[in-house]
Amino acid sequence: MDEFSIGNLRDRYDVWHMHWPETFLNPGTTGVGAAFKTQLILSLMDFARCRGTKIIWTVHNLKAHDGRYPRLERRFWRAFLRRIDGFICLSKSGMRLALHTFPQLGHLPGFVIPHGLYRGEYPMDRNLDHRRTLDIAADAKVVLFFGMIRKYKNVPGLIRVFRGLSDSDAVLCIAGKLLNDCGPSVRDAAGNDPRVRLHTQHVPAQEVQNYFGAADLVVLPYREILNSGTALLALSFDKPVLVPRQGAMAELQSLVGDDWVRTYQGELSTAELTDALVWSRPKHRGEFPPMGSLDCSRLAQETVEAYKIVLSHSGGDYKQSIPANHAERSTESSREYHKNAIRNLQVLDD
Repeated sequence: MDEFSIGNLRDRYDVWHMHWPETFLNPGTTGVGAAFKTQLILSLMDFARCRGTKIIWTVHNLKAHDGRYPRLERRFWRAFLRRIDGFICLSKSGMRLALHTFPQLGHLPGFVIPHGLYRGEYPMDRNLDHRRTLDIAADAKVVLFFGMIRKYKNVPGLIRVFRGLSDSDAVLCIAGKLLNDCGPSVRDAAGNDPRVRLHTQHVPAQEVQNYFGAADLVVLPYREILNSGTALLALSFDKPVLVPRQGAMAELQSLVGDDWVRTYQGELSTAELTDALVWSRPKHRGEFPPMGSLDCSRLAQETVEAYKIVLSHSGGDYKQSIPANHAERSTESSREYHKNAIRNLQVLDD
């Protein structure tokens, strides 16, 4: 298996496994740049398919988060979907939403292969005093938001909700790189509240453990969510998570139990955050969330089997079904474990 590059397309691959094709439609690219890059990826797909390569899409999102170029995006999805040979969803609910949003997927081989764990992907030294590293009191109640800060993630809303707490021992850590000109709204929401700690730079891999190690509760206040690698990252660090009841989050809650995943309806409120902080205390919760079904070697084999089915598919309509025994997994962190599972296939993974 090789990681995607245009140069690699000089060689012939059995499978091109694509992730996040909508990336070029998000801010950071001008309209002209977005049009050029989306057309380039479509042309590369045509080139690969002419050489017999099958293209499989992992459905992380059903649209670009920021919706900056709606007409271009509509054209892109129509063209993109005509060029794929199969797709992978990360949950049963994700499969249902994908088939509703893009009915043409119903004619292709589709699979539910949930999101794999991040355990072992980042250092975690349980003997370190992570709170001391971040200058947080040992007895503080620590709420963490972790990840790139984008408008749809509603970080200013979380800060305002948190500042409604009367508890002087509560601390909110915002850790992640600012994107989309979010800086002013985040800083305005934080004001001069000393309980709000802003760490708005890229977090190096070796420092990720400090934030999760210090946290009592991880909160993801997204306005919209289908899947969440950050939720699984938190669970991989054995931290409880508060998420909106959208997308695959109820499914994730069913998988690991409501001792580890708590959901809320509508907008996050100060009352909900207060209750979640009480809920986050260990009580009868086990030391580790029950996530054995997300074993990477098992997911790798399921992914390889999906490749084989797509390669053997002759091109006619494919009867779509949603396996009843799947909850949520992913290929987002799959590159290493795919290497151990792929034997006779040449795979290009972007």
